[in-house]
Amino acid sequence: MLASLRKAGSFARAVSAGQRRFLSIHEYQSVNLLNSYGVPTPISIAAKSPKEAAEAFNQVSGGNGAVIKAQVLAGGRGKGRFSNGLRGGVHVVKTAGDAEKLASQMIGSSLITKQTGADGRICNSVMLAELRKPSHEYYVAVLNDRTSEGVVLVASNQGGMNIEEVAAKDPNAIITTPIPLATGLTKETALSVAKKLGFSSERATEEAADIFINLYKIFKDKDATQIEINPLAETVDGAVLCMDAKFGFDDNAEFRQKDIFDLRDISQEEPSEVEAQKANLNFIKLDGNIGCLVNGAGLAMATMDVLSLHGGQPANFLDVGGGATPETVKKAFEILLADPKVKSIFINIFGGIMRCDYIAEGVIKATKELSLTIPLVVRLKGTKEAEAKEMIRQSGLKIIPFDALDDAAERAVQLALD
Repeated sequence: MLASLRKAGSFARAVSAGQRRFLSIHEYQSVNLLNSYGVPTPISIAAKSPKEAAEAFNQVSGGNGAVIKAQVLAGGRGKGRFSNGLRGGVHVVKTAGDAEKLASQMIGSSLITKQTGADGRICNSVMLAELRKPSHEYYVAVLNDRTSEGVVLVASNQGGMNIEEVAAKDPNAIITTPIPLATGLTKETALSVAKKLGFSSERATEEAADIFINLYKIFKDKDATQIEINPLAETVDGAVLCMDAKFGFDDNAEFRQKDIFDLRDISQEEPSEVEAQKANLNFIKLDGNIGCLVNGAGLAMATMDVLSLHGGQPANFLDVGGGATPETVKKAFEILLADPKVKSIFINIFGGIMRCDYIAEGVIKATKELSLTIPLVVRLKGTKEAEAKEMIRQSGLKIIPFDALDDAAERAVQLALD
């Protein structure tokens, strides 16, 4: 993310196509985590039914109303729209009745935002938060930074908006502070950043510095990949509060962060990706019509590029890895075939650690057992290549073999268009 702040560019396609390493949690879960570390937020309560939403309103409103927020793992909720026609996933409500009515429209419907795709994501709960009026909004994040090979604190006094747009228009508005692993974020450094942001009082500056320190503590303790607070607000009564939070956690740390990973909501994830993860397949669904099965992320990216070069569109990113078995390959086929948009399948394997004959065995098994009717283009090179090709030849199945990547990709595109 830091690179995008500096260059104000979009994320590289390779980032989105690699294996996902980021667990995301709902806003109400983020609030609970922040509060457990002493980080102040508006009083907030989650509700999973309209009745609970009305009760939550009564607990947080204090006679001043509240904010109701759809709990969906996507950005742009405020400007989104629900599948039932309701506009906006964030509303100010003045009465418990209003909260109950809006909750009944949100819960059970899908919220469509700029990040969800056309189908949106199901809203299973809402969050009611007390109304706190900000006098100024800031941005703060704790992130891993490849350039400095460490953790950085990123802050700006222009919060409450798209931070990439801020970086594009005014790069000097972004304050980036490396955090040494040996010392962590010291009070002196945190105060220095807070003073640069320009809080209105010494008390607010101290509160902001304490928030920065505790955010870093969460980041380190919980194996986070990012913590983003946007906005961090100084309210009209002088308090400093985290108004909205976005967390990401490293999937590799699941074995020691059970409490965090128990918060995972698979209803917010693409079902095919959840199924693939169970089989230890690196899979991401895309919008094209050519199913791809490849070993190695680099080769998978090259395969997608060559398909695009010939006018095709990949339906997925699928890296079976170096330890795939015939059973794993069959499972990969099941996932590919579950997508009705797939019109051809392209298998591109370079056998180093991965044996081509294992792939061939899995392909033949899947083709027979799944009654495959979609055209199948196969390119196998490397370890046990000759044996794999002979297995395919003897199978008698309609599998189209190629040696050259360019020729194979071109044929897969033609078959998808037929």
